This record gives sequence, structure tokens and C-alpha cells, in this order.
Amino acid sequence: MYTHLEDYIYELYTSIGIEIPVNLDKQIIAKKLGVEIIYEEDKLFRFDNEISLIRSDVRQEWMDFGHEIGHYLRHCGCQLNMHRLFIDLQEWQANNFAYHFCVPTFMLDKLYNYTIYDIMQLFNVDYDFAYKRLEMYTNKFYSGGSMKWTYQLN
Repeated sequence: MYTHLEDYIYELYTSIGIEIPVNLDKQIIAKKLGVEIIYEEDKLFRFDNEISLIRSDVRQEWMDFGHEIGHYLRHCGCQLNMHRLFIDLQEWQANNFAYHFCVPTFMLDKLYNYTIYDIMQLFNVDYDFAYKRLEMYTNKFYSGGSMKWTYQLN
């Protein structure tokens, strides 16, 4: 059983023809959603249909895109005039959105016997992001607390 956010992301991706990890490309997704990606020196933000990213490695840009597209799709208004607590809520929501957007549950469900390194490669995310996402995923199935992932670095 999926959460509302997982259902939303599944519907979003399938509506634009994204069904496997290899199709998770920020440029293609942005174009299909009518979003323009621009690059700034030092700020991430969303304004109207523009998402600003900081030039970085491909993984960081993908994770940042997931966060900013979360703002684009789920939030409205300008944070400059918001109460700090509401800004914090929106940032938490965008972070949570990014985990599910960058590593969708419906794609994870199709995998078998995978590691954090497999998730890093398949979904183009960094170690900490993959670790956290797998922890979120497994916690859905095990209500007895956090799963501890241990892997040796190669």
C-alpha cells in the first residue's frame, strides 16, 4: 500500500512515460513538466516555471532537482514573506519529496537483492541519500524501528 506521496509520484511519472530508473533524467522530466532549468552561482530556488540549480556533479544536481521540483509541484507562494515555521515545513516536505522522486517506491518494488551501492548506481544518488531512502523504504515494512545498513567500502 502506497502513501499519498508515493501514489502522486507514481501517477506523475507514468503520466509522462517514466517507468524505469534509466528514464530518470532531469532535462527530460523538466521539459515534460514545462519547467526550465537555469544555473546560478550560489542559490537553489524555484520561481514560476524556473528551477535554479547550482552546477555540480550529476548526482548532486539530480538530488537538488528533486527537492526544487517538489517545491514547484506542491507549494505556492513566496517564502520571503512566510513565517519561519512554515518555511521549515515546506523545506521538510521538499526534502521528503526528493527522496521519493529521485528513488521512486514503485521502481524500488521491482528490485530484488540490492545494496546501497546498487541504488546509488541505478538512481544516480549519493551514498547518504541512498542510505536514507532505503531506510525509509524498509521502515514501511518493519514497524519495530530503524533498519541498520552496514556495508564495507570497496
